[in-house]
Amino acid sequence: MMNESDITKSILKYLKTLPRCFFWKEHGGIYGTSGIPDIIVCIDGRFIALEVKTQKGKTTPLQNVAIRKIRNSGGFAFVVRSVEEAKNAIDSSTGGKNDS
Repeated sequence: MMNESDITKSILKYLKTLPRCFFWKEHGGIYGTSGIPDIIVCIDGRFIALEVKTQKGKTTPLQNVAIRKIRNSGGFAFVVRSVEEAKNAIDSSTGGKNDS
């Protein structure tokens, strides 16, 4: 089973292949905002947030609040457990226009 860091690296590598895609890895710590998803993506004008978890990982209450606020604001937010789930999330958010 892959750890969260390896899953995140795989997703970032995939995102680099997509045209018209701006993204960053959100880093926690004292300068970050608690609950913000791990990867923030802007692609074709759509805001997508990806919270990366292992197969057994669970979101925290603060992460759930952030995901809900993103969705309520018209953005897309997903919990993903693999690069394949991230691809599916991006495709569903963009109408499948970003096949690499």
